Amino acid sequence: MKTAQYVLTSILILCCSLFFKMGLAEAARTKFITIGTGGITGVYYPTGGAIARVVNKERTKYNIRCTVESTGGSVFNVNAIMSGDLEFGVVQSDRQYQAVHGLAEWQSKGAQQKLRAVFSIHPESVSLIAADDSDIKTIFDLKGKRVNIGNPGSGQRQNSIDALTNAGINFMRDIKAEQVKAAEAPGLLQDGRIDAFFYTVGHPSGAIKEATAGARKTHFVPIEDISGILKMYPYYAKSIIPIKLYPGASNTTDVNTFGVKATFVTSIDVPEDVVYAITREVFENFETFKKLHPAYEILTRKNMLDGLSAEIHPGAMKYYKEVGLK
Repeated sequence: MKTAQYVLTSILILCCSLFFKMGLAEAARTKFITIGTGGITGVYYPTGGAIARVVNKERTKYNIRCTVESTGGSVFNVNAIMSGDLEFGVVQSDRQYQAVHGLAEWQSKGAQQKLRAVFSIHPESVSLIAADDSDIKTIFDLKGKRVNIGNPGSGQRQNSIDALTNAGINFMRDIKAEQVKAAEAPGLLQDGRIDAFFYTVGHPSGAIKEATAGARKTHFVPIEDISGILKMYPYYAKSIIPIKLYPGASNTTDVNTFGVKATFVTSIDVPEDVVYAITREVFENFETFKKLHPAYEILTRKNMLDGLSAEIHPGAMKYYKEVGLK
């Protein structure tokens, strides 16, 4: 009896050892990748989550496991990808353009030559929200007001500055500029600590719903007369904010403004098979992906290749050529 128990115990130990070694081997083969997004109340964070979700469903097929990280936004994501701290990131199309050409925050660093595009996603509108009691009806009324323009490291900060400059407003001299994250702005507006804030975001946005649903009544301020800014910057385009998405706002009609696109980027150092797998899973599950957020409703496979300034990563290009998109 003792001999039989010994044999059984030995077999169990051997099996456990084999399963453990198999688990280690599987873990060694698994590629762990992180997607940098933005604040959790914006669209970047759920966008990263949506991409990770469709890829992780096929983790045994590709041996890829995606995680999502909330970050400071576009500039942070580009820099983290270039340093190897992130594999992928969601980045505004204007920031992609500036990084590739060595402009704005990258002027001293030079062109980010390893940055690669994968695909573009939803449109993002430069949204200006003001309190009804602030007497701000147009962008020109921001002079002398307390306005959040966005935190350093975010894509929206430069959009805010561009919008103000186009209106003849110097953000360092003509307004009392706050520079906090977009997620903090609705609370500041509702508490009366600022009069208005900019937010470049896809709609609907949780942060803007928060800003328009509080006790302090608020509204969108249209940003018009933008022909100059459209001519100067090729990555901007006219945009409209559908007011039906924000029943708490005081506006009664859709709001004119301008905007960019959210894009998905990586580095040339990220392996081709990883980028191919992510691209393929998003596009092959396109209808499912579109349903993951209302901001994706207008997406088509074709327009997901618009707004890309960086060279397309070979892994993504391989898929696009296979399906005739390139």
